[in-house]
Amino acid sequence: MTGQELVDLAARIGPVMVFLVAMTVVAEVAEIAGVFDVAAHWTAHAGRHRTWLLWLLVVALATACTIVLSIDTTAVLLTPVVIAMTRQLGIAAMPFALTTVWLANTASLLLPVSNLSNLIALHRFSALGVGTHEYIALAWRPAVAAVVATVVVLFVLHRRDLLTRYDVEAPAQPHDRVLLWVAGGICVALGPAFVSGVTPAFPAAIGAVALVAVLAWRWPARVRTVAVPWPMVLAVCVLFVVVDVAMRHGLESVLASLVGGDDGSLWRVGLVGAAGANVVNNLPAYLALEPVADGSGERLMALLVGVNAGSIVTVWGSLATLLWRDRCRRAGLTIAAWPYAVRSLLCAVAAVSAALLALTLA
Repeated sequence: MTGQELVDLAARIGPVMVFLVAMTVVAEVAEIAGVFDVAAHWTAHAGRHRTWLLWLLVVALATACTIVLSIDTTAVLLTPVVIAMTRQLGIAAMPFALTTVWLANTASLLLPVSNLSNLIALHRFSALGVGTHEYIALAWRPAVAAVVATVVVLFVLHRRDLLTRYDVEAPAQPHDRVLLWVAGGICVALGPAFVSGVTPAFPAAIGAVALVAVLAWRWPARVRTVAVPWPMVLAVCVLFVVVDVAMRHGLESVLASLVGGDDGSLWRVGLVGAAGANVVNNLPAYLALEPVADGSGERLMALLVGVNAGSIVTVWGSLATLLWRDRCRRAGLTIAAWPYAVRSLLCAVAAVSAALLALTLA
């Protein structure tokens, strides 16, 4: 790569990396402040001792968390809270754990900030004259379809565990009220900020700085515990470079033949994207397929459907799924790769098919 090519690539991925780091800090401080713990407690209370109602509330919480705070927040921070809640209530943990990871991926279509692949795609959407509001108008139908399909599959697979009752509600944990309210307020405020049309990295960075400042004021000892996933950031940057180099050395023509060029259907684009995500991970799959699938906003959205909603079959299909599996292991919940893949394949097929059907019928 030439120096200018590196500069152009850095200018494109820089805001994405800033967003990733900033939202990681926001999510970490929100977890320390107790935002997710309180949300889970309210959810358990609102479930009225009915497991199916509690599960639907977790579905709503996971979906909202994914849309506004991104895929990684749901998979990494909400998962241990949900697992702990199910154990306190004496109900099956697996349906709730799968709910967080599947919805973290399939619900990540609606906003550009919901998934790193969406953020990366903003550059191409902008070149096609598709701004933030136009993106949402294009995404909402497949986004809703993917979520509904995921919920249906989850219920069918786990209806026996969900059609039960629980007797004990999870106890509320004490929290610093100032830190809790500030963190909760910033998390809520980020939603409108992300759809305002401003580059998402800016409000995310402002929110992160504000939360760290409040944490340093209210609980200075915990500032050191806020962890930024620098290895993940480095890995994402390396993936960008590797894919960019490969595309300049023949990969683009190979992928164009798979997608079918400008004449390829939205279904073909989406299914190739889903297959690629499960083979090599969703980010490099999107990066590799983007140049051959950007003939229109609909084709780019079909690709996002594939690499987002379709990436759940393998545990390495998305970074969020890898991190989710690690959090489950730390919480004492074993996730075997093969049984997980079989169940996830059903969900991926349903979610991708429903989303692509909604996109083609729009």
